[in-house]
Amino acid sequence: MMLKRWLLILAAVLSLSGCGYNQFQSLDETSKSAWSEVLNQYQRRADLVPNIVATVKGEASFEQDTLTKVIEARAKATSIQVTPETLNNPEAFNKFQQAQGELSSALSRLMVVSERYPELKANQAFRDLRVTLEGTENRITVARNRYIQTVQEYNVLARSFPTNITAKIFSYEPKPNFSVQNEAQISTPPTVDFSAPKK
Repeated sequence: MMLKRWLLILAAVLSLSGCGYNQFQSLDETSKSAWSEVLNQYQRRADLVPNIVATVKGEASFEQDTLTKVIEARAKATSIQVTPETLNNPEAFNKFQQAQGELSSALSRLMVVSERYPELKANQAFRDLRVTLEGTENRITVARNRYIQTVQEYNVLARSFPTNITAKIFSYEPKPNFSVQNEAQISTPPTVDFSAPKK
């Protein structure tokens, strides 16, 4: 009787392994870890913004509209609560990405506009913050690419036969990912009108 029970347990374990159950578990954890790194890098960037704004404010004639847009974009990006469920909610995921994209655009514009202010460009603190921001943007890109790759592997497993049956049974839905459209939006440089008179 005991031997039969152990054989049934062994058969169940082998069955779950063969249908991709363990792969789903592994890839799910990998994608969550990759997403945590994306969030860490976005938070690192958000933490830099107050110092950048404070430094730029030292340039009395700096365009207030550009500064205001950065402050508002940061406030919007950091106001969105990100939970583990965000990864399984395409609407919440897109909302989060849109807010981060707006902050990227606002910061890009601020850096472009800062080129018009020689004293600001010569400010060592601003130059250091700029280098740190550029490094953080690179870290964000690396983290996002890693997340994209892990989600792609997970989604292929969820949509392929026969593991798609396992996905149905255990409710493993495909995860939302960064879209090409979103990538294009984020990478589009801001339009700057250099003909506008300097205040």
